[in-house]
Amino acid sequence: MNVSTPYLKNQPILKNDRPWEKIKGHFELIAAIVSGLFIFLGWLIHINGSQTISIAFFVLAFVIGGYAKAKEGITNTIRNKELNVEMLMIMAAIGSAIIGYWMEGAILIFIFAISGALETYTMNKSQKEISALMEIQPEEAWRITKSGTERVHVSELAVGDLILIKPGERVPSDGEIMKGGTTLDESAITGESMPVSKGLGDEVFGGTMNVNGAITVRITKPIEESLFQKIIELVQTAQSEKSPSQLFIERFEGRYVKIVLAVVFLMMFLPHYLVGWSWTETFYRAMILLVVASPCALVASIMPATLSAISNGARKGVLFKGGIHLEQLSNLKAVAFDKTGTLTKGKPEVANIVVRKGLNTDQVMLAVASIEKHANHPLANAILQYAEEHFSEPLVEPDALENVAGFGIKATVKNQNWKIGKKSFVDIKKADHDLYDEAEKWANEGKTIVYAGKDDELAAVIALKDMVRKESMDAIDQLKRQGIYTVMLTGDHVKTAQAIARESHVDDYIADCLPEQKAIHLKDLKKKYGTVAMVGDGINDAPALATANVGISVGDGTDVALETADMILMKNDLLRIPEAIRLSKRMNRIIKQNIFFSIGIIVLLILSNFTQLLDLPLGVIGHEGSTILVILNSLRLLK
Repeated sequence: MNVSTPYLKNQPILKNDRPWEKIKGHFELIAAIVSGLFIFLGWLIHINGSQTISIAFFVLAFVIGGYAKAKEGITNTIRNKELNVEMLMIMAAIGSAIIGYWMEGAILIFIFAISGALETYTMNKSQKEISALMEIQPEEAWRITKSGTERVHVSELAVGDLILIKPGERVPSDGEIMKGGTTLDESAITGESMPVSKGLGDEVFGGTMNVNGAITVRITKPIEESLFQKIIELVQTAQSEKSPSQLFIERFEGRYVKIVLAVVFLMMFLPHYLVGWSWTETFYRAMILLVVASPCALVASIMPATLSAISNGARKGVLFKGGIHLEQLSNLKAVAFDKTGTLTKGKPEVANIVVRKGLNTDQVMLAVASIEKHANHPLANAILQYAEEHFSEPLVEPDALENVAGFGIKATVKNQNWKIGKKSFVDIKKADHDLYDEAEKWANEGKTIVYAGKDDELAAVIALKDMVRKESMDAIDQLKRQGIYTVMLTGDHVKTAQAIARESHVDDYIADCLPEQKAIHLKDLKKKYGTVAMVGDGINDAPALATANVGISVGDGTDVALETADMILMKNDLLRIPEAIRLSKRMNRIIKQNIFFSIGIIVLLILSNFTQLLDLPLGVIGHEGSTILVILNSLRLLK
């Protein structure tokens, strides 16, 4: 199941290049229903005494109901040079007809066709989210030119083009807002249902919906390289890759079919000589064995469940690069976390402020923010944002200002001289020891300290910190309840690491880690715990992500996140990790249920056949019914 999404100039964008799969599902179901109708008519004619005409109706049921599966079985046998379960069913149906059990053979074909239609439906259902994504890709866009706007096919858009996106329209490709502001529905990308406000300079993603404002966007990526298209390709690849369990079942199927055929061949002769069965009974029992020993339900135990689970995750903004990674999640014993941008928000925020006695906090912060407005530094931006959120008074323009690179900023505001920056830069002669004590305490908590001096006196001390996300704490608490060891790997010094580890609730931390050292620590964790996951932003954590059994990337759907890890969280929401582990455990539990159930039914039916307690119709119902139940059980993972 490998779907490509080519973009050809002057060609319509491909919504779903496998419409045959949908048609096939309907065709198989319609054929099965028609087959069942002919069986019913044949049975009515048979009980009224016209055997020849009834056989004609049963033959029609054979042909119409069995066409799709016969074609599939023959094609796969020729292609793979390996017998399969479809061929077993065809042989069983033909064998039933040979010994005069036309209706039983037709019923076998009918139920087999129903289970085949259901299996096709399951495959289509598992791709529902991807098909939905394909269908929301816009085909045309308003390109802005010197003479106005023109409606063009999105394949004609190039990097650097300006496009107008009106309310109710979808963004055709990744870009940057150059004019206007709006609210975007990004659920197709992140799985988050709440719209997101966007303004000048903000990034927008292809496939998202413009809710309420007209915006001008500069295209920054070709359509085929947009995040939206990468998500589609990623999930399609994941659906085509098979887990180790599925690969084992497929290898087992070929050998098992050969064993069944060999046993059936012996069954056609040995019972007649060993236990005195008639030739008719012997052949009849051999045909029942051919039906009930077929591993249809066993073969269907894994792939529908895996596809359903992958689709479930994709709908919630969790992407897996293959069933193997989803399968491994249930075995996790330890999870290592990067700090910055993973456990924390990735940018500093004002945590504490203390102002010298006798000064007004609002006035001091207003002056500091007015000066920091002219600095281009994350700490300055954090102070400015704090002032905008907490004070209603407008900022003032400094009379004079000088940036001292690496140290701080000097300024004059309303005839008052200010210095803002490092302690050594501010160099206060008249110090307030209470402020310095407070600053030292905050520094020991891993916070970054900014000093503000006014006219050679220390006016304020501001502590900033990269705050731990609330969802990070909740996610780690859930992981610990699941019995998983959690550890933070960070390049920060020990004091900062201690503070963040305490806040985030991780079991342990390792500080002063360079990227290559993180990979070494991951190897040690694997030796100690077995299956280990690494959670990072996909950039400096790439070596560790590659070393872990399951690499989990976060970063609001960045390109790097899509290219590095085995599992991708389209939002920085670590709560998706314990959810994904629960999904993995549920998937593996359902797969085990399917396998044990299917094997149990096969054994029960085979024993019933040898004891002559089972006739062909019941064998057909038991065998095909178990396949249908296994597929329906797998479909529960879509919820």
